[in-house]
Amino acid sequence: MAERNAGRSIDTPWALQMQAISLVEPSRLVQSLTGAILGCGGWVLSRGATDTGLVNMLFEFERRSCVDIYSILIGAGLELSQTGHLRFTELCQCTRSHPTDCGAEIASIDLEIQTYPMEMISPARAGGPA
Repeated sequence: MAERNAGRSIDTPWALQMQAISLVEPSRLVQSLTGAILGCGGWVLSRGATDTGLVNMLFEFERRSCVDIYSILIGAGLELSQTGHLRFTELCQCTRSHPTDCGAEIASIDLEIQTYPMEMISPARAGGPA
């Protein structure tokens, strides 16, 4: 993964690597996130899911769309890591502070999502009897 992004961070100052978890079935998650990212004007550069439920997506978008992108990730049921939330908040605040200077710049997200089937979740967490 570091090799894939080695040249990107020079060209794209906002090249972020993020991790998340989700309870959504992997192929459905990839499909819904792809549609949502494209709907916000972003570009999905690569996407895929493994047999173990790990989803990887690499996508880009103009920084002026960062709040929309952040919203669709949360709306899709992703639980971003604390670092992911902090970096996305920083991106949105920086972009809002300088919209004419950086709104058209490209941000890149390399997102790794671990999905879990519902049967693996404890009954208490899923809302069932403990």
